Amino acid sequence: MDTSNQKTVLCGANAYEMKYYFNEQFNGIPESIKEELHIICVLFTEEVGGVFTIAFEEDGSIVMETNADDDDIYYDEVSSGLLISEIRRNRQELFESLSLYYKVFILKEDVTVLLEDE
Repeated sequence: MDTSNQKTVLCGANAYEMKYYFNEQFNGIPESIKEELHIICVLFTEEVGGVFTIAFEEDGSIVMETNADDDDIYYDEVSSGLLISEIRRNRQELFESLSLYYKVFILKEDVTVLLEDE
């Protein structure tokens, strides 16, 4: 993890271990959103392989990252980049809402100020 810019992992999936992870710190997120995140992560790793994570930057913005083992000949780096772009485009509203959630409930920012900036 980059120490100059710490990230907080929200969730992720690992194609090698066939596992999904959800950070319990975010249990306040509605179940329907948790399920949607689960589906996004698992489908991503099923399609391109490797490890996929959705995390929050220090400022509350969402970052999606993927990587693979060096010897994974099946991992498709080009497809992974395209799929991340598609997810970001198709789920823009979801990620904006998650970012707002993080800023209000984790960073304790004033919601009225955040909504005025919109």
